Amino acid sequence: MQKKVEIIAPTIDDAMEEAVKKLHVSQEKIFINVLGELPEGLNCEALMDVNLTLEGKRYLEGILKALNVGYQLEARSVGENQIYYNIDSNENPLLIGIKGKTLEALQVLIRNLISTYTKEKIVTSLDIGAYKSNRTHQLEILATKTAKEVAKTKIAVKLDPMNSYERRIIHEKLSDWRDVYTESEGEKEERAIVIKPRN
Repeated sequence: MQKKVEIIAPTIDDAMEEAVKKLHVSQEKIFINVLGELPEGLNCEALMDVNLTLEGKRYLEGILKALNVGYQLEARSVGENQIYYNIDSNENPLLIGIKGKTLEALQVLIRNLISTYTKEKIVTSLDIGAYKSNRTHQLEILATKTAKEVAKTKIAVKLDPMNSYERRIIHEKLSDWRDVYTESEGEKEERAIVIKPRN
């Protein structure tokens, strides 16, 4: 990923200092090109060249090393705007946390890191020990089973509270059903899906 900003500064050192502030990266990742001289100083172009996938991988490695856990970390780009990370560790339960809370927090951290480099929408996904794929499968089974029950009995069913990622899975799974529809109710940690019968 490349990013450019134009800077006018008295010296190259001042231009570099300003570029670090504007681009939110260290000096090693910035190249300064002097375009010309102006009465107020040097007209410079600061170019940031960063591999987002690699930056995210290094960040996750730092966290994993600080936790002192053995791990394997896969990092790959999928197309232009998608990055996928998968961790397999001897401490998967610790890294996943209760109901996936630690995994969710790690994903927020990695998304925040990536967003400091670009304003483009980059879909960043993190999984640990196939937790998300297994959880997706479990949620799809739950959605189907509950939807069949609601369609048969015509009585709405409220599921346990879930995070936005898990609620989205349920909504998507049941979006094409003719007999039922889904709504989210509640606030923050108590937000849950209600599967309701159609008239």
